[in-house]
Amino acid sequence: MLDGMPLVDAHVHAPRLATLKPAWREWAVRFASRYDWRAAYDEDGVPVPALFDALFEREGVDRALLFCEYSPRATGIQSIEDNLPLVEHNPVRFRLVANVNPHLHHPLAAEVERQLDLGAVALKIHPVHGAFDPGDKELYAAYHVCADRGVPVIVHTGSSTFPGARARFGDPALMLDPVDDFPGVNFVFAHGGRGWWYDTAAFLAQSKPNVWLDLAGLPPAKLPEYYARFDLPRLASRMVFGTDWPGIPGVAHNARALAALGWSGEVLRGVLSGNAAKLFPGLNI
Repeated sequence: MLDGMPLVDAHVHAPRLATLKPAWREWAVRFASRYDWRAAYDEDGVPVPALFDALFEREGVDRALLFCEYSPRATGIQSIEDNLPLVEHNPVRFRLVANVNPHLHHPLAAEVERQLDLGAVALKIHPVHGAFDPGDKELYAAYHVCADRGVPVIVHTGSSTFPGARARFGDPALMLDPVDDFPGVNFVFAHGGRGWWYDTAAFLAQSKPNVWLDLAGLPPAKLPEYYARFDLPRLASRMVFGTDWPGIPGVAHNARALAALGWSGEVLRGVLSGNAAKLFPGLNI
């Protein structure tokens, strides 16, 4: 817990550094600044489960969703198998999130099933780093699996600075058909439409009962500016806290910055943990 409140970080990257392109490591160093995330790794760039767990304990994180990513054109490969030792060390604190790329995985449904069978509580797709349309009917095979298994789909929305990224695929409007065609699937718009599409993402979150926003990569103090056209406490009822770890000043730092916005206790608890508990199966928080 952090300051008496349960805390879920719903957007964490903990890859083996050797599997990534240099741009990823440069991003982590630049945006983490003085935050010593590297202390959770050994000298070879491999996460050390005990150190990683201790770091998140110090940050007050009760549950953390560990992302994998298969994006060789942009960031590299973050294999889901690489996250297994962290979950095995502390299966209460850590949960897996699956990822598929239609340019790499075929058939898609089988790969989603395989990763969910490893214990993943959600599926993440990254159309910007993978350079594909998230609304393409080929992706429906993956969404059908999530509908059948009762797990949410996290979709990267908004821009990306990585070489090889295709920002146009970050438009939340590309998800209009899947959101309507899979009303039983909760879609979480990672990064909340960052860049050009804050309004689109926020409007969909308020108008569609199966659309949510994750706050990863968004400085909490900037949220009133990013969503200036919306009633922010009302919109917060559709938000999930996430950091995009390690490219942050710290998990506790961001959570406290969010608390400084002055939201009611009920709204803040929802963003920090309650909404995630509704969305992701088995968090038990």
